[in-house]
Amino acid sequence: MEREQFINMLNREGFQEIVTVEREANGALEVHTHPFEAKALILQGELRLHRNGNKQVCGVGDIFHLQANEAHSERYGPGGVRYLVGRK
Repeated sequence: MEREQFINMLNREGFQEIVTVEREANGALEVHTHPFEAKALILQGELRLHRNGNKQVCGVGDIFHLQANEAHSERYGPGGVRYLVGRK
C-alpha cells in the first residue's frame, strides 16, 4: 500500500495520531503492550512481530495491526525498520 492511501485509510478509521517510528538494525523489543490500538505501514526495512504464538514478517508496503494492550514482541531486520503508525 502507498503512504497517502494508508493515511487516508487511517483517517477514515478514526486514527487521529499518526507518527513515523524508526528502529535500529537487528534491534528488538521484548514482550510488551501499548495502551492504544496501532495500525502501521512499513516504509523501509523489516519487522518481525510475535504475538499469541504467531509470527508475522512485515516488509515494505505491508501493514500490521495491534489492538490496545495486545502483548507482542518485535525484532528488526539488518537494515532496521521505519514505519508510519496510526494510534487511537
